[in-house]
Amino acid sequence: MTFGIGHWATLHTAVVLMSVLVYSAVSIATRQRRHPSAAIGWVLSLVLVPYIALPVFLLFGTRKMVRAQPPAQGRLRRPAPGGLADGSRFQALARGLGLPPPVPYEDLHVHEDGAAALAGLEGLFRSARSTLDVSTFLLGHDPVGDRLALLLAQRAREGVRVRLMIDGVGRYLGGRLALDRLRAAGVELRLFVRPWSSPLRGRVNLRNHRKMAVADAERLWVGGRNLAADYFTGSHGRQPWTDLSFDLRGPLAAQAQRQFEDDWALAANDPRPDLPAPLPPELVPGGPAAQLLPSGPDQPEDTLYQLLIDACFSARERIVAVTPYFVPDPALLMAFTLAARRGVVVDVLVPQRSNHLLADLARPAALRDLADAGARVWFAPRMVHAKLVIVDATVAVTGSLNLDQRSLFLNYELMVAFYDADAIGRHARWAEQLRAGAQRVQPLRVGVLREMGEGLLRWLTFQL
Repeated sequence: MTFGIGHWATLHTAVVLMSVLVYSAVSIATRQRRHPSAAIGWVLSLVLVPYIALPVFLLFGTRKMVRAQPPAQGRLRRPAPGGLADGSRFQALARGLGLPPPVPYEDLHVHEDGAAALAGLEGLFRSARSTLDVSTFLLGHDPVGDRLALLLAQRAREGVRVRLMIDGVGRYLGGRLALDRLRAAGVELRLFVRPWSSPLRGRVNLRNHRKMAVADAERLWVGGRNLAADYFTGSHGRQPWTDLSFDLRGPLAAQAQRQFEDDWALAANDPRPDLPAPLPPELVPGGPAAQLLPSGPDQPEDTLYQLLIDACFSARERIVAVTPYFVPDPALLMAFTLAARRGVVVDVLVPQRSNHLLADLARPAALRDLADAGARVWFAPRMVHAKLVIVDATVAVTGSLNLDQRSLFLNYELMVAFYDADAIGRHARWAEQLRAGAQRVQPLRVGVLREMGEGLLRWLTFQL
């Protein structure tokens, strides 16, 4: 009996050591820069339950798909071709992180509500002459999703090359729309990282949360809205969620299509297309200027995370943040709180109750820290799914990124930064209208056990 227990203990110890070595080898070989809470969680799981944790790690444990490249010498000191005349710090850092340069645009429509957003999206679909590329987390099997699917099928039958990319998990969250009908109409369809049959091993926890539609590389629609009724019109007597999107024309659409081509290839594990980068057009000082900001496993750096931290540190007067889920990591939370402590007016607006219970249970500690630092926390009475950050009168950033650790570190996300006064002002007025209907709150203090539970939930929400 003693020998049996000792033999089992020796075998178990060997499994634990092997699991930790596999974790270390994979992390070093792929240069994974993990969030500290994630690294600690993986190691503890591999030590305590290696028989479960090791297979899960091999399925879910990879975070970055590319290796970081050393920055070009003096990258941040030399203005990029076509760069902004005022040398914006945000724009300079974005270029230093290897993101596309800012470009001019025209005909911007910031959608005031879901009806305007749906009209803009359908108008873009109908305007396509040769190509129509659509990326979404989910496509709903509801009046709006069915309506958009029919329009995509119609455009494909009319000879437009239509490509639709849906996230492999989001595909099951939208109500199981009959995708075979779209294929039969000529729509090219790809699921991004299917959870159980993807060729991209180790990546099934990395979701594509980017939402965009591009027509002929000339017109672009971007925002936080998935293609389902909740995000546009509501359904079954429910009001639509408050969300934010826009459409425009110009070279930003061509940049977005290049990003779509990369995502399209990655979804099938095809080689990344080698497309020549066009020279960015010159910007008119003070004129419309916007910059595409992709973030996620396909970027060497955590681009939006780093941009937001730096923006908080450089803010002088005002920061406005609208997000459905506020569960930032300690560094980003500290950036917000330090800005508030040095006198910057910081407004953070979240829904009183979101559609994700775990996120609501995990956020109170961060909201308490904000309020303690002098920031203003606002609860909107309805579900807010919009994503917007405005810093002073220098930049407005909007798109798909939530201010939680999954969006910041695991998801493929897409935001757009606007640098001109007109676009920043329009987004600021939209946010002010939203804040006018919200209630300022002072988060309540809680006990030690509640704080421990919130900490565990914050780790879980980051992983899941």
